[in-house]
Amino acid sequence: MNNKTNMKRKLILCAIALLSLTAGAQKKWTLKDCIDYAMQNNISLKQSRLSKQSATEDRKQSQAALLPSLSASTNQGIAYRPWVNSGSTGVEIDKATYSGTYGINAQWTVWNGNQNRNQVKLNKLMEEQAELQSEQTANSIQERIAQLYVQILYMSESIGVYQQTLETSKKNEERGQQMVEVGKMSKADLAQLSAQRATDEYNLVEAESNLADYKLQLKQLLEITGSDAFDVDMPAASDQHALAAIPSLMSVYETALAQRPEIKNAELAIQQSDVQAKIARSGRMPTVSITGGVGTSTSSTGSGWATQMKTNFDASAGVGVTVPLFDQRKTRTAVNKAKIQHEQALLDMQDRQKQLYATIEGYWLDAQTNQQKFRAAVTSVESQQQSYDLLSEQFNLGLKNIVELMTGKTNLLKAQQNKLQSKYTTILNQQLLKFYQGETMNI
Repeated sequence: MNNKTNMKRKLILCAIALLSLTAGAQKKWTLKDCIDYAMQNNISLKQSRLSKQSATEDRKQSQAALLPSLSASTNQGIAYRPWVNSGSTGVEIDKATYSGTYGINAQWTVWNGNQNRNQVKLNKLMEEQAELQSEQTANSIQERIAQLYVQILYMSESIGVYQQTLETSKKNEERGQQMVEVGKMSKADLAQLSAQRATDEYNLVEAESNLADYKLQLKQLLEITGSDAFDVDMPAASDQHALAAIPSLMSVYETALAQRPEIKNAELAIQQSDVQAKIARSGRMPTVSITGGVGTSTSSTGSGWATQMKTNFDASAGVGVTVPLFDQRKTRTAVNKAKIQHEQALLDMQDRQKQLYATIEGYWLDAQTNQQKFRAAVTSVESQQQSYDLLSEQFNLGLKNIVELMTGKTNLLKAQQNKLQSKYTTILNQQLLKFYQGETMNI
């Protein structure tokens, strides 16, 4: 019995331990995780999607406006005549009478210069523009996520360099204390080593603070609440990632020109201005409409409700034509403003093409320049590391002074940071160029 009880307790403890490990395990967000989550939860993106839904409703309403309208109406009334005269008949006449009318009416605009049909075209274009605006918002968010994510990777690896530098500073300080004790170093030189160690501690703390800030910015961009845990997966970005081939500038631009939503949106704006010009010109055209209706009425003074409904029944139909003669220059103004909007749309198209080229050219130049810097930085780090190792040996032997040692250490740290910065800047711009070609960013 005791064995069974002990076995149950062990199983329960194991289950609790597993649950604790599962609960304590914190999710590590990859770049893809961040982008997928933002596409579902970012508030700005949700707002742009609502704008698209609103544009869809406008398009459906304009399509329905092509159909006839139909309405039913009824009016019920009571009349009271307190001094009504019954006359010589002697028949009592009701002082209060009731009456009612009933009708069904239809109206259909047959032709109004194609204004209603052009309005449907215009609303379809606006719906497509709203969809493209949502895509633009999504692209902007993805770019910002990639920038923050790569910056986090850079700061994380940079912290590793600062930690190694701090460990070296501590060893130098300890070595300096030993040399002071045996009289091989002055206390002034030891103070410099201590100051260097303190500076390296400060640099490490500052780097950790910057890393936490970038993570916070990414967390806020993903609309994750402050109480939720958040951490980023740190994939190993090898040197080969930074040395990967960079696509040609024109190939990226031509691909982006054909598929980027901001360019398509500008093209739709030109089409939209053309349709608006047609709608404006329709103000000079006559409007033809058809109306029709059926109705009847009843009164309490009549004979029988059903009989009155039948005998008072009437039907009507008509055709109406409205010809504009003078509209206080409203139509001409609308036409001229539509022409101006067309010219503005053409200029906006050119401007967006220039902006797109400038953006891609900036990413391409950054990728090219930093890739070359990275190649040089790799050699520089190797050289500075060998130089510092030699300086350390000579310093320990008393052949180099404290100034030379600290200068060598500073040069090594600078070379290491230059290597990291050029490496991750190259990787970021490579990914952004890939993104502008319609590919998925993935690190």
